[in-house]
Amino acid sequence: MANVLWLQGGACSGNTMSFLNAEEPTVVELITDFGLNILWHPTTGLQIGDQVQDLLRDIIAGKVQMDILVYEGSIIQGPNGTGTMNYFADRPMMDWIKELSEVAGYVVAIGDCATWGGIPAVAPNPSESTGMQFLKKNKGGFLGADYVSKGGLPVINIPGCPAHPDWITQILVAISVGRIGDVLIDEYHRPKTFFTDFVQDGCTNVSNFAQKVDGNFGKRGGCLFYEVGCRGPMTRASCNNILWNRQSSKTRSNHPCLGCTEPGFPHNDLMKGSVFKTMKYMGVFPKEVPEGRSKLAYYMEAGFQKVMPTNKRITETSK
Repeated sequence: MANVLWLQGGACSGNTMSFLNAEEPTVVELITDFGLNILWHPTTGLQIGDQVQDLLRDIIAGKVQMDILVYEGSIIQGPNGTGTMNYFADRPMMDWIKELSEVAGYVVAIGDCATWGGIPAVAPNPSESTGMQFLKKNKGGFLGADYVSKGGLPVINIPGCPAHPDWITQILVAISVGRIGDVLIDEYHRPKTFFTDFVQDGCTNVSNFAQKVDGNFGKRGGCLFYEVGCRGPMTRASCNNILWNRQSSKTRSNHPCLGCTEPGFPHNDLMKGSVFKTMKYMGVFPKEVPEGRSKLAYYMEAGFQKVMPTNKRITETSK
């Protein structure tokens, strides 16, 4: 059995809503089949008022074991580092998180706000929001770059706006059954199980993307959705392999990927006055390529896809 405490800071509850819609496994199966004991959750918890404060104090004092601390939402440090913009249980939420993280077996940050600040951390960031261990791409965040839990791992990041429900439940299962040590994480602390392939992998429009001759509207060549802001070719997530609601994804429903699992989200750094930065006009080749991949390698891969648009991977993932 693993005791789970779920807290929420600067958030819209979108990740809680996603979590409650999990299918493999469901939340009920987490409890009945995998032995998770949810000590408290802001939406489903029965305790209120002093009961919650007593529980949190007992956890910090070691009277109640907390195997997993799940946090949703940004850490609000404003104003002036006091955290008083976000009070919870009679004190700033960030003070609770600081003490609870010191006794947690593992810490899991759910959603973009918790992982790297998300929308609340967009400049000018009046709430002084940050993620648990990252602020955008910069490691550190609230807990600091060197933080590790009692289980020996840094904060495990499950990004997304919101995060896919099955990403959440499957990581909680991995911890509860003692297999989290087998899960590899990348430089942004994302489990490679879900965040290695690009959203473009499995996209039903990938063959159109490979045929990028000029990319102009009304002319042959290119993927229309890339032209209007799709970040699928440079966003690592399994959205097209572990489908949402077992039915679809943004790109499969012909909506541009917003790149919400990447630490730069929302991509506003190069576009004044906008929260969501779309791509530059593509032209013959994309002006942006995925991090960690050279332009030459990326163009060669695109060329291969262009001459073999119906290769096995595209055929299988488009079914």
